Amino acid sequence: MFGADVYKNRRRILKKSLKSGILLFLGNSSVGINYPDNIYRFRQDSTFLYYFGIDRENLAAVINIDNDEEIVFGNDLSLDDIIWRGSVESLRECAEKAGIAKVESFENLSKYIGDAVLHKRRVHYLPQYRNSNMFLIEELLGIKQKFVNSYASEDFIRAVVKGRLKKTACEIDEIKKSIRISEEMYKIAFDMTKEGVRESEILGAVEGYAISMGVWLSFPTILTIRGDIFHNNAHDNVLQKDNLLVMDSGVETAMHYASDITRTIPASRKFGDIQKDIYKLVLNAQLGAIEMVRENVRFLDVHLEASKIVASGLRDLGFLKGSVDDIVQNGAYALFFPHGLGHPMGLDVHDMENLGEDYVGYDETVKRSKIFGLSSLRFAKKLEENYVTTVEPGVYFIPKLIKKWELEGRFKDFVDYDTAKSMFGFGGIRIEDDVLVKKNGCEVLSKNIIKKIEDIEG
Repeated sequence: MFGADVYKNRRRILKKSLKSGILLFLGNSSVGINYPDNIYRFRQDSTFLYYFGIDRENLAAVINIDNDEEIVFGNDLSLDDIIWRGSVESLRECAEKAGIAKVESFENLSKYIGDAVLHKRRVHYLPQYRNSNMFLIEELLGIKQKFVNSYASEDFIRAVVKGRLKKTACEIDEIKKSIRISEEMYKIAFDMTKEGVRESEILGAVEGYAISMGVWLSFPTILTIRGDIFHNNAHDNVLQKDNLLVMDSGVETAMHYASDITRTIPASRKFGDIQKDIYKLVLNAQLGAIEMVRENVRFLDVHLEASKIVASGLRDLGFLKGSVDDIVQNGAYALFFPHGLGHPMGLDVHDMENLGEDYVGYDETVKRSKIFGLSSLRFAKKLEENYVTTVEPGVYFIPKLIKKWELEGRFKDFVDYDTAKSMFGFGGIRIEDDVLVKKNGCEVLSKNIIKKIEDIEG
């Protein structure tokens, strides 16, 4: 945990933003894999961690703004729990470390919320992603489980997003810790990537290193020669001479702050001619985008700049034709770059995605596009100092998408489909770094992980 003053200050800012009502925070419980005692690795809810820091199952908390009261609800381990799992600090000791003086049993939560409802007090809660917590809210507030997220408090969501997006020095230090571990994972991946090696061998080595460092993954590792499948979690291929291996991975520290980095590695350690051309344009798009990142710049505009560089490069190579501005404005480039440029990162690898992307990445000044590709941009609004975001352009040749668009006659004036189809089997190339926004520029936090062609081939 951070010091108590960190959590007290976060709650103070939150109370000032909401002004009145009761704020309800639900922690997570353990989830069985195939029976109750065989559980997935426990992961606490990130917003609960942000405001209370207690990394333990079966907790809830309230901030009663009107009475200036803060309570953690939970139970200490039973003797049976201690026999099986060992003893831990008491809940009261944990609460004190978060600057909370009042602790009550979990069973008292129902009475506390029931009294608030009886007295017509406003109870704010956030969208839920665990069914168990949806049913708990149904029990506490009488809202049917399937409607729970429809009644989540927008005021609460917006206040949390505002607080969590801008990272403090201690949070940035935690993100840097996770990136340092990722650096070593990528050294292992670069050393092991060669013809005849199984994807699963590389996966075992890089994930094993992370676990040996006392951390866990921030998301399931993407490590595949099928780079055209964005979230491909199969690892059963053997690398062949002309393959490109895409590795998209991250870890989270013991405090649960994440890294998220992607590199593309040729199996032969030398890029073929067209591979080198595509890699260069993706790298140029990333460097051009990073050059734009600074406070008060809309991330939408950074995405569009990267898209123009991708479109220009693909036009030079014969995959696209016509005016670059027209290609981007009409969305034809998205045949080859169909995802957003990046996303905020912190306690969640996609920071606060459970609260709703439109609350996190959009506001009254910028609305989500309905155009294919651009609609997948997770973050579009103005950047602020101490935001942390990924910057991850890519170029992919996705056979089913190319065939579909050709059959539909889409963008015939912009796309050379014969040239595009000649790339079936190529896969894709993505380059991703974690970037800290500053007033007059940015800092690439993952800059030590090699990405220049001469370094990769060397």
